[in-house]
Amino acid sequence: MANDPKSFDGKGYPDFQDHLKALDDADLLRTIDKPVNKDTEMHPLVRWQFRGGIPEKDRKAFVFNNISCSRGQSYGLPVAVGALSANRAIYSIGIGAKVEDIGKVWSHAIANPIAPREVTDAPCHEVVIDSDLEGEGKGLDSLPIPISTPGFDSAPYFTATGCISRNPETGVQNMGTYRAGLKSSTRMAVRMSVRSGGAEGHQHWLEYKKRGEKMPMAIILGGPPSVCYCAPQKLQLGVDEVGVAGGLVGNPINMVKAKTVDLMVPAEAEIVVEGYIDPEYLEPEAPFGESHGHIALEDYNNIMEITAITHRKNAVIASIISQVTPSESSVIKRVAWEPVWFNHLTDNLGIKGIKRVSMHEPLTNIRRVLFIVFERGVPTTEIWRALYGASVLNSAVGKYIIAVNEDIDPDEGDAVFWALAYRANPALDVQILPHRDRGHGPKSDTRMGREDGTMLIDATLKSDMPPIALPKKEYMEDAKDLWEKLDLPPLKPESPWHGYSLGDWNEQWDEMAKRAAEGHYLENGRRSAQLRRNDVFPNTSIRDVPGNPFEED
Repeated sequence: MANDPKSFDGKGYPDFQDHLKALDDADLLRTIDKPVNKDTEMHPLVRWQFRGGIPEKDRKAFVFNNISCSRGQSYGLPVAVGALSANRAIYSIGIGAKVEDIGKVWSHAIANPIAPREVTDAPCHEVVIDSDLEGEGKGLDSLPIPISTPGFDSAPYFTATGCISRNPETGVQNMGTYRAGLKSSTRMAVRMSVRSGGAEGHQHWLEYKKRGEKMPMAIILGGPPSVCYCAPQKLQLGVDEVGVAGGLVGNPINMVKAKTVDLMVPAEAEIVVEGYIDPEYLEPEAPFGESHGHIALEDYNNIMEITAITHRKNAVIASIISQVTPSESSVIKRVAWEPVWFNHLTDNLGIKGIKRVSMHEPLTNIRRVLFIVFERGVPTTEIWRALYGASVLNSAVGKYIIAVNEDIDPDEGDAVFWALAYRANPALDVQILPHRDRGHGPKSDTRMGREDGTMLIDATLKSDMPPIALPKKEYMEDAKDLWEKLDLPPLKPESPWHGYSLGDWNEQWDEMAKRAAEGHYLENGRRSAQLRRNDVFPNTSIRDVPGNPFEED
């Protein structure tokens, strides 16, 4: 699965074109040649695989080759939707690692970035448009940019962006994923978050604003997958994401000087849009369907005037499915963020016994509900150290942080409620912390105030409990074979689907169950008759009565 440094035309890493071919080879790409309206049909069509009951493993990337708009305009460039992370398998191919190794790859890349390589000849400059940008069908209006949430969005939006800016003091570049709504053929409104822990691009803009200078910006749409995956990643301020992208693939990423702004851009980018952010004026931006699952209403945001558009001759425009989760954008973040939290707890804080960290995705958008999965027997003090530690890594992540044991699947809501119902005492196992950042979410509910809170819940086992009241695994597996021989409807096992011990169980009871399953329950009756007595009350546990003959058996 790892990227072969000798392949990919000497680059040592795949670009977006290589990635699409790999997806096609893996049967993870649907090519649509029928006419599709980018304004009304494209994103709704792909959306159905996230809201239509299709399992994650069966989601695929889409490439649309025959694109029109509601004005009747046709476009020469195709659009790819879902090609970066419609599911974990697609992400795995893009990053060049098995799904189970993604966390290790990210940790190594963050710790061992590789500085980019400057080149002068770049595929992204095969076509350069730096004049005649004004007018309908020209400039930005010549690109087949889809509307993400038809019926609510105010414009076509760049979504799968790598927005490149530079700190004017240090010269270090930053690349973030910010939405950009089309305003004219030469103007966009760019939304760079200003909240705590928000966009570093906004911090750069503040520096340019102090200087009274326009801020240069370049926005890429599609590029080497490693670069695209770094743009939405949460890295420390001042870290060049392109260096981390090089660390992901073990090779320096080729960068070239942009044509009209003083920035370096990925040489293999599909599309590069260059321009300047106004240092003084803001403009109303949105409505737009945001990744928190609600429509973002109009705010004043930055204005970008376009100076050039460059692209590959055979460019494919990348677009991300976002909005209500699960979505492509939530998968991109989740598979990278979960290892970050796991490494923070295990490596930085040295907490033992953590099996994994899971961010809840459907509807809640991974930031709000966080699960820490523990093995049995971890001291309560360590569980609480992990809960508090997870709450401080990022101010906007972890409104509810829940510790569970490894027999609880965080992706099974019923299993989580089961753990809360029987393993957590609200009077003893819950802590509420004030002064949490509200984070990424809708702004309309003013009752929430400017701050939020965090709830920490220890829903792990505090002592041994009786087994789960389901047939043992071997009986359920045999019954599954019989089910399939009878040609009954396909099964989708739900956790838990078989019984298992939680510690409060002994060999005598195990032998009794075995005899019953073998048809010898009468022997159990003969043995229990030996324990008859008249000095106990109903429902008295046999373990509470002295002289249990079974213990001497």
